Amino acid sequence: MTPAFGGQYSIQLSYGRFARGSKRTGAQSRGLVQRHNPPVASSGKIRVGILFGGQSAEHEISILSARNVLAALDRSRFEPVLIGVDKNGRWLAQDERRLIDSASDPRQLHIEPGLPVPIENTAGRIDIAFPVLHGTLGEDGAMQGLFEVTGIPYVGAGVLGSAVGMDKDVMKRLLRDAGVPVADFRTVRRERFMADAEAVCRDLLPLGFPMFSKPANAGSSVGVRKVRDASALEDAVRHALQFDTKAVVEESIAGREIELAVLGGEKPLVSIAGEIIVEHPDGFYSYDAKYIDEKGARLEIPASLPDELLRKGQQLALRAFEVLECEGMARVDLFLRPDGRFYVNEINTLPGFTAISMYPKLWAQSGVSPTQLITRLIELGLERARQRAQIRRNLLA
Repeated sequence: MTPAFGGQYSIQLSYGRFARGSKRTGAQSRGLVQRHNPPVASSGKIRVGILFGGQSAEHEISILSARNVLAALDRSRFEPVLIGVDKNGRWLAQDERRLIDSASDPRQLHIEPGLPVPIENTAGRIDIAFPVLHGTLGEDGAMQGLFEVTGIPYVGAGVLGSAVGMDKDVMKRLLRDAGVPVADFRTVRRERFMADAEAVCRDLLPLGFPMFSKPANAGSSVGVRKVRDASALEDAVRHALQFDTKAVVEESIAGREIELAVLGGEKPLVSIAGEIIVEHPDGFYSYDAKYIDEKGARLEIPASLPDELLRKGQQLALRAFEVLECEGMARVDLFLRPDGRFYVNEINTLPGFTAISMYPKLWAQSGVSPTQLITRLIELGLERARQRAQIRRNLLA
């Protein structure tokens, strides 16, 4: 079984040219575009600000991800600068050894006390930001907007791609309007639900049971419930609305859960496919199944798919990546029905890097090591900064 671009991926890591799938403009090939040359540390290495924690319900998962990003960082080229964002939004310097030695159980994790890191001075302390801030105020465009305003290059999707990728309501509407298959869904806003929950739930009944209720802006299955009958519907929606001002309620797609990883800029690559096989009592890939119960789910990589179906899934993942204006990286989650039809469940523009996370595992099985993956993501962020530096911003100049 071969990936979309054939065979194992081969990467050249001289400022990030993929051996496959790279695209250079004529100006770049003639050397007319200046390289982005940020100030570097006294060691001559590029200073990578790894931001983690954050103010979302995925705070603890972010810490787990940051630990693995740090472990995979190529120390011959990069110098880590650890910045923890606590649940009150304070930026605090973090100790590398404490992060590496932190617990594996998310329930025991927290941002350590540290010296404040003034946001306005961050641009002088780091050369590129690697946000590992899952959830709201981290991967929803807010942090990306801050980096844009302060002129800090950063890893991952831009403001627009981050925002629409995070908001499941907007994401599904954009995909649907672009002809990308998604499950039938309804959006519930908190104000209307609080005014007349009974009427809202009645409007949801045509979706059929079971159905899923989830916050529109959350990840890691936070706030998600599988609703098996009408008696549980109101409570499930109310639960989702604790984590956001709107909820997405969607039909259940009976089939396999297939995931793919996308990496790149103008001409992205897609990994082999993986499959999630849930064995948890929740009956779906819940927060507990992912992070608490070691036997809650099994990851099968590569997924057992005929070549034709694999290519179909890869093409759909790339299409979703394109429609949603993504950059750098994304994990695309699909449902595969028994009749061979794929549906996009969601896209995650800042996927997890924990020990059980699919994104790095899919690339590892595709021939890209964790260190190569982190290096390429940093290089993509620097490449984007160089390209954006060429944009004319003064009409009178």
